[in-house]
Amino acid sequence: MKDPIDADRVYRYHDGTKHHFNRFAPSLGYLDWATQPDPFRRFVGAELVALERREPGDEPLYEPAFCEGEVPSSPRTRASLSQLLFDSLALSAWKRYGESHWSLRVNPSSGNLHPTEGYVICGALSGVCGEPFVAHYAPKEHALELRARLTREMWTELARGLPEGGFFVGLTSIHWRESWKYGERAFRYCQHDAGHAIGALAVAAAALGWRARVVDELATTELASLLGVAAQRGPEAEHAETLVAIAPHDARLRDAAPAPQAIAPATKLAWSGAPNDLSSSQVEWDVIDAVEEATLKPRTDALDAALDMPRAPAWIPEREPVSLRRIVRQRRSAVALDGKTGMTRDAFFQTLRRTLVGEKRFVLDTLPWEPSIDLALFVHHVEGVDPGVYLMLRDPRREQRWRAATKSEFSWHRHTDGDVTLFELKLGDARSLARSVSCNQDIAADGCFAIAMLADFREPLARRGPWFYRRLFWESGFVGQLLYLEAEALGLRATGIGCFFDDPVHHALGLTGNEFQSLYHFTLGGAVDDPRITSEPAYPGD
Repeated sequence: MKDPIDADRVYRYHDGTKHHFNRFAPSLGYLDWATQPDPFRRFVGAELVALERREPGDEPLYEPAFCEGEVPSSPRTRASLSQLLFDSLALSAWKRYGESHWSLRVNPSSGNLHPTEGYVICGALSGVCGEPFVAHYAPKEHALELRARLTREMWTELARGLPEGGFFVGLTSIHWRESWKYGERAFRYCQHDAGHAIGALAVAAAALGWRARVVDELATTELASLLGVAAQRGPEAEHAETLVAIAPHDARLRDAAPAPQAIAPATKLAWSGAPNDLSSSQVEWDVIDAVEEATLKPRTDALDAALDMPRAPAWIPEREPVSLRRIVRQRRSAVALDGKTGMTRDAFFQTLRRTLVGEKRFVLDTLPWEPSIDLALFVHHVEGVDPGVYLMLRDPRREQRWRAATKSEFSWHRHTDGDVTLFELKLGDARSLARSVSCNQDIAADGCFAIAMLADFREPLARRGPWFYRRLFWESGFVGQLLYLEAEALGLRATGIGCFFDDPVHHALGLTGNEFQSLYHFTLGGAVDDPRITSEPAYPGD
């Protein structure tokens, strides 16, 4: 049953954490460097199992990996599990500027603060653990911390809906890592980052010929018990987000959710290791605690709505072959764009095509609900596409609602390329608009194009419940991850923009109320690198 009090908390949180032209969402207003959180969670006392590192080779190729069946499925081994984590949640480089030294990861993060933690729940695996286990992934060491050993009976029950060779990856968030910098808006960014991590896992799985799918039937409290984080308290606590099932690509994972009776024994497991302290002191944000509680998910039936989506066939364009693993590990967030690099019309439409659900596009099938995010595009430098504001609907069934909700003077002229349809809203130089609504950041105006990701907001929350609020952000982060990789494959660079003026974005489109809400901005183009910042290998000896 949907709790109207929780729904009200979600709406109040969302409205209260909007940025406006005359004020930003509440935060400390300064950075207390003495309490900057440690970006690496460790469980002191847990057994550490080193994983393998294999630098990217030529195979698999980037484009075929996104089509079901093009990459043969690897067996579940220590080497393949190592590869999955190396290509999704591991470090990708270290950066240095003067006395400052910081790491980057394969999965991007708001402010490079990395609130997302990963866990593996798996059957006995030679070279890792002789018994079924739950382990925390330590990215700095590229190793697993064994937190609990499961009985074979417990694993059998947990894995009853998994095909042979399947296992789970769980994700949690540490809100303090983001709220240290961003204050009340941090909960949004934690959810973005969870979505990026889901996307990174899905693509890394595809590189191994595996399928990934969010298991969304579990209650949040069940997942917290299964991951061993239920007892954590305080600002540095981990909060359970999602469980991802991973199995060979020809498997079907719609029945992978463990039953309640399979999860219940987790409350009695002997958990190894104690979480390390991340800061000497913390600031508590009651608003974040309130929305976290309001968006806790009850156990529900499977979401099969995505099965009814209009589905276009997979499209493999003619392009220069590139290595998928090189792309995922070289991904970086641009800090500035040059304002002049353009892209072809074909590249533009292929970039947008990457975000669509379609036949054999099994990476997009990772999220088990119908697409809720549509893309408002600010086109600047695309050959063959006039500058202006456009709209791409990732679910075409929303067209009439969008037409009714937006400005009457919009042209709604169609531009179609294969299975991608753009609606032209207004032609003209959109750089000033893109910059102004993106917290006056030049990067939104200096790329090939910028995006405002707008969620179908009110209806899904009313139909499913307040817990779906998190999933709207996950989807925006997931789409952002695909756009990041597409930019790299094109020789460009991208960046997510979490700072934008929410209601001015809506006003520019003529939106009122909360039927649609902007959740994330994004841009891509020609990167401008800072020569003062040097790069170092992710791991010693690489």
